[in-house]
Amino acid sequence: MPAPNCLTVDESRELSRVLFQRLWALPEGSDDYSYVRNTLVELNIALVRACVSHFRHRSEPTDDLIQVGIVGLIKAINRFDPGRSVEFATFALPTIDGELKRFFRDTSWAVQVPRRLQELRLKLARSHDTLQQQLGHEPSDPELAAHLGTTAADIAEARIATNGYTAGTLEPPIDGEEHESPLSRRLGYTDYGLERVEAREALRPAIAALCERDRTVLALRFTGELTQAQIGAELGISQMQVSRILARVLDRLRAVLLAER
Repeated sequence: MPAPNCLTVDESRELSRVLFQRLWALPEGSDDYSYVRNTLVELNIALVRACVSHFRHRSEPTDDLIQVGIVGLIKAINRFDPGRSVEFATFALPTIDGELKRFFRDTSWAVQVPRRLQELRLKLARSHDTLQQQLGHEPSDPELAAHLGTTAADIAEARIATNGYTAGTLEPPIDGEEHESPLSRRLGYTDYGLERVEAREALRPAIAALCERDRTVLALRFTGELTQAQIGAELGISQMQVSRILARVLDRLRAVLLAER
């Protein structure tokens, strides 16, 4: 396989399509799954750089922002369904952008907070999603403490200290151009919450019509946030059976949503 940085944009896009099909068929947590996912990260790292460039007015080091963006890219790769008629870049960019905005939200401090807690809060923001991927569930404070080499009491103290942060102002001019309008007037805003409410209401009867096993698999995957392998162990079926059930159920629910539009 050629090095990702030697490929053209079209070649990277085509290779990504092939690898997503491969990733979809692999069991989560396996060595092959990790290898294919890491290759997809390398192929699509340009998406992270594109999102980071939008925040060049911020004071945070670019390397730190790249690392945060990669977390968003990995989330997008994990959630992307290659069977959908949508380009990965279209799907991934909002996820990466959201991860960066959450990073700024969680690390912009409005009042003086001890440096130790600021650094610990930053480590929490960076490591939470990584640890969640490794464990397959929401990490507890003791698990986070063990991962960071600190105590659960320190984790709790860092959470309390987050009351001292706020997002950066949107009012300064951009790039030092005093005559430009404030950033707050130039940023678009979409309330995705309304769309999610509509989607939930449209899907409610469709989910109720599923058989008990299908509903259980759906709940374990998206509410319990278990991996396909964990679901298979829970229900006494293979990971491949879980994958097929999810693909079939999601296709059915997707058809319901499309019919509502």
